[in-house]
Amino acid sequence: MPKAIVIGAGFGGIAAALRLRARGYEVTLLDKQDRLGGRAYVFHRNGYTFDAGPTVVTAPFLFDELFDLFGKRRADYVEFVPLYPWYRVQFADGTHFDYGGTLEQTLENIRKFNPADCDGYLRFLEHSRKIFDIGFVKLGDAKFDTFWSMLRCAPDLLRLGNWRTVWQMACKYIRDEKLRRVFSFQPLLVGGNPFNTTSIYSLIHFLEREWGVHFAMGGTGAIVHALQRLMVEEGIEIRLGEEARQIDCGAGGSPAVRGVTLDDQTVEADVVVCNGDPPHVYTHLLDPRLRAGVAARRVSSNLKPLKYSMGLFVLYFGTTRQYPDVKHHTIILGEQYQSLLKEMFDVKTLEMKDLSVYLHRPTATDPSLAPSGCDCWYVLVPVPNLQGGQDWKQLGPKYREIVVDYLQRTTLPGLRECIVEDFYVTPEHFRDNLNSMHGAGFSIQPTFDQSAWFRFHNKAPGIEGLYFVGAGTHPGAGIPGVLCSAKVLEHYLAPVAQRAASPSNR
Repeated sequence: MPKAIVIGAGFGGIAAALRLRARGYEVTLLDKQDRLGGRAYVFHRNGYTFDAGPTVVTAPFLFDELFDLFGKRRADYVEFVPLYPWYRVQFADGTHFDYGGTLEQTLENIRKFNPADCDGYLRFLEHSRKIFDIGFVKLGDAKFDTFWSMLRCAPDLLRLGNWRTVWQMACKYIRDEKLRRVFSFQPLLVGGNPFNTTSIYSLIHFLEREWGVHFAMGGTGAIVHALQRLMVEEGIEIRLGEEARQIDCGAGGSPAVRGVTLDDQTVEADVVVCNGDPPHVYTHLLDPRLRAGVAARRVSSNLKPLKYSMGLFVLYFGTTRQYPDVKHHTIILGEQYQSLLKEMFDVKTLEMKDLSVYLHRPTATDPSLAPSGCDCWYVLVPVPNLQGGQDWKQLGPKYREIVVDYLQRTTLPGLRECIVEDFYVTPEHFRDNLNSMHGAGFSIQPTFDQSAWFRFHNKAPGIEGLYFVGAGTHPGAGIPGVLCSAKVLEHYLAPVAQRAASPSNR
């Protein structure tokens, strides 16, 4: 069997390992952390279970496909349950919008703000569907390894007006300022600013409408555990606590991967798939002489022009009481919106008073994640990435106090009297533990000039046998994006039985 090494055990890497195994490869999955999951890590603290990162399942069939590859059923490994609302969007004046559910439930909530926007929303939804049909169904797992592959889809994208931003598309159809925020915040879930993210990402709304929003009983960690069980059953070697130090490539005009060097050994391979952040891989894991050929042609060996996503400050905590009125997912928006995002993404200054946050209460759906009578939480606060120069070792404790005060004032009265088992991570965690350049929470931003062919290619140009999956490559961040990035590999790597007859498939 040809050998494949997958570097990084996030959802993209796990999906890649399973798809390679189903195609007949001998697969080894490496990760520097002591557990699988990447950003979907799990912390356990005195009866509280904290999912570290992704918590929203919007395309459950993508997980089903991984089990289908081996004739198995995902439902036999982990249970998904639908949520309503998908999110509660809470505004600074105390009003809220319950986002999601049936079409009629959505229209009912729109009527509470502006009945005239119901017709505009239906036109917005239809536009989102058309973008979905092109951007997700047609292009979500397509390969963009030549500029011509981009040109072929350009007419469709231009016809749908994807030079507009997500915010501009919301404004085209919706008049109410609050509703415009409701239907434009989604790029923040994949590391983008709604005011400069291409409206291609408005497809997220139809994706949610098509399959709903789900949660895995036991938390996102239960999905990781289910996939680990599947990998073990199918003979994938899992090596944790081992960090890749270099991707070894042959010399000459057409270099090819030979293996991966760890701290104390080199593991040979015919194929290497990186689920790591591409800028980190280009900078630290490849010989500098190869970098110009491997990096996307538009950046060559210079990674500085890239626009990186925001960083994240995430506070995990338990409470010794329950808050039954708080939904599973809550988006709390501050007074400002555009100016706050501009400061965070462009100026990279940190707002200390007016916050917008995502609050996760998984015990609203699965009480087993906390002791009886208690709740389990995390609050995710978008902050500048490390290009902003903030010293989080000094700032972290102070910012923790600011966030707790904000939650107590807006959503969780009496929080200071009942908060327990709290700890936080900052952009430094994403840089040091997840090897994300500049501590960005989602790799590079999903702007128009960093999407599709302009994003890092799934097949690295210039080196045979080197591939990328995950947030930084096509199609982008978020669980559906990284799972689809593993599907792209199938355009390049034919089943082993066919490879001898069709070497050009590689």
